[in-house]
Amino acid sequence: MEMQLKFCFLLLVATAQAIPILENKGKKLNERASNLTFGTTYGLDVSSLLYPSTFQCLKSDGYTFVIVRAYRSDCAPDGNAIHTIANAHQAGIEYIDVYMFPSPRCSKSAAQQVSDMVTALQGVEYGQIWLDIEGSQYWLGSYSANQKFFEELLSAATAHKNVGIYASEYQWSDIMGSSYTGGSSHQLWYAHYDNNPSFSDFKPFGGWTKPSIKQYAGDASVCSADIDKDSY
Repeated sequence: MEMQLKFCFLLLVATAQAIPILENKGKKLNERASNLTFGTTYGLDVSSLLYPSTFQCLKSDGYTFVIVRAYRSDCAPDGNAIHTIANAHQAGIEYIDVYMFPSPRCSKSAAQQVSDMVTALQGVEYGQIWLDIEGSQYWLGSYSANQKFFEELLSAATAHKNVGIYASEYQWSDIMGSSYTGGSSHQLWYAHYDNNPSFSDFKPFGGWTKPSIKQYAGDASVCSADIDKDSY
């Protein structure tokens, strides 16, 4: 009996010593569980420079892919992109794409903008190019002019990589017109900030009947980085 009591006492001491560690682990898992859903693949898109340590933190929090801005709305390649992509590779992020925010109103043609971006990315590996279609203030004065520029952009980009389209139903209709389906043969990355990674909210538009990626939260702070949250 005395041996049993001694054993129980030692067991209680060992358990009590372990509790703080288990609580810390549980807290992190609970924090992740509040944002991540089992069975969903999580990633992010980013328009600023991120370092390997940040990507390592994001990776440990369950983010497995990143889409990096490679062209800015002011008609120039994003100088941070090549470094952010290299840092993501260094941290072991497996899937890395880029997105292009085109500038239809600047003096450069769609083809020249794509060429400038691709040239600026020489030396790093990335997957596909996503064309960011949003912000009617950056586009031209009519649906027909916007569609023409978009088709030139799409043709130039597909000469280099597989291409997908980023848009929301509202932005697409506002810029291209609700009946235009010129991008529907390409993958869709759609935006709906409902903080829900599920595609259950998706409504067909622009000829797309299903999406490939969802941007479900914007301007989130994770691992001290300002990111948008994405899922598929």
